[in-house]
Amino acid sequence: MQITFLGTSSGVPTRARNVSSIALNLPQRAEVWLFDCGEATQHQLLRCDVKISQIRRIFVTHLHGDHIFGLMGLLATYGMAGSPDRIDIYGPKGLDEYLRACQKYSYTHFNYPIKVHTIEPGVVHQEADFTVTCIPLKHKVPAYGYRVSETDKSGRFNLEKAKELGIPSGPIYGKLKNGEVVTLADGRVINGRDLCGETEIGRKFVYCTDTVFCENSIELAADADVLIHESTFAHEDAEMAFDRLHSTSTMAAQVALGAGAKELILTHFSPRYAPGNPIVLDDLLQAARAIFPQTKMAYDLMTHEIARRIN
Repeated sequence: MQITFLGTSSGVPTRARNVSSIALNLPQRAEVWLFDCGEATQHQLLRCDVKISQIRRIFVTHLHGDHIFGLMGLLATYGMAGSPDRIDIYGPKGLDEYLRACQKYSYTHFNYPIKVHTIEPGVVHQEADFTVTCIPLKHKVPAYGYRVSETDKSGRFNLEKAKELGIPSGPIYGKLKNGEVVTLADGRVINGRDLCGETEIGRKFVYCTDTVFCENSIELAADADVLIHESTFAHEDAEMAFDRLHSTSTMAAQVALGAGAKELILTHFSPRYAPGNPIVLDDLLQAARAIFPQTKMAYDLMTHEIARRIN
């Protein structure tokens, strides 16, 4: 599971940073899930190893332009990238109407199926390997944070040991692989966990933007392996952050600390902290690390691997 940052600026692009978009690459299934799709996201895809043809799901946090203005262009290009499959798009109320209006007035026709899902708090997508949930954040328009939770995987089943114990093959093996307790025909009770290696804990990825500090962010990020959180402002500009309902880097760090996250990656930076200004981005990073040491600062096209944990 790998994250690629396609845009890390807030509001407007800069020479070094595009506006918001993150790609979650799931190589075991040759799929890519996007989170937000700011203007020029498809240009950023051309500059990295993420394949546009593998995009299957797009999760939109809210309907501000720096998070959705690249969506129509990307969807139009997707239809020209070989044999397109269906794309599922998730976002707040109004996203479907926005896309329909863009299609109508640009005379764009998609030659592949698109399904827009209007999200509500709770589970927005679930399958065998992953569950995606969302929760409302605190912003000037309806905005949501997303959590991707991977299903725990049982450790490797010790087939050789099962044979040594004289356990007959068949459906019993399936139950033991799932860690169930099974009573054999001869009366022996076998605990499947004794025949399996250590459980691989499912990875947890959380994306919170745009929002000012709120308890919902902490709830969403509980025990996350990686929390990606907006960091629009410096702590010195906290009053501006509260006024505009965005976060400072110290607010993001407080969320990570309160949630018990393993790692925090800051993104969505205001251009006001460019080099040469009184406060620069490294100041935001150091302030966050003073609260939550396991903090990194994202940059465009940065990749980050989310490693598995063994229980």
